[in-house]
Amino acid sequence: MVHIYTDGACSGNPGKGGYGIVMEWVGKPYHKEFSDGYLRTTNNRMELMAVIFALEQLKKEGTEVIIFSDSKYVVDAVEKKWVFNWEKKGFAGKKNSDLWQRFLKVYRKHKVSFVWVKGHNNHKQNERCDELAVQAAQASLLKIDQGFEKEANTIF
Repeated sequence: MVHIYTDGACSGNPGKGGYGIVMEWVGKPYHKEFSDGYLRTTNNRMELMAVIFALEQLKKEGTEVIIFSDSKYVVDAVEKKWVFNWEKKGFAGKKNSDLWQRFLKVYRKHKVSFVWVKGHNNHKQNERCDELAVQAAQASLLKIDQGFEKEANTIF
């Protein structure tokens, strides 16, 4: 069993963004942290990117995972099964379809459930994820969010 804590941050929306992840293996002294930052993105993309990147780090297929996130966007999309309906409709008119497709690919490799946690509420791991996400968004070298740029260029 792996517990994954995630958070996304964005300064402006769109703006500079980042995500933070804390991964813990239940019953073992395993604790890893990840983060990354992007020059121009959205908060929802960073929330979702955190979940995707964390799941992509799991080496063994079929791992039982609980993801703790303060993103209603991500948690509700999966737990209320909206994303599966979006998929059936080819993600027509849905933002972040590139990330949702990437998510579903890795999600289906594991036994994943989500728990929503209230953000900025003294939840130790969520607070750490927030710190990591904000630091990543403020880094001097930021990546280009290709999916956001492609989507932004088709809208404007």
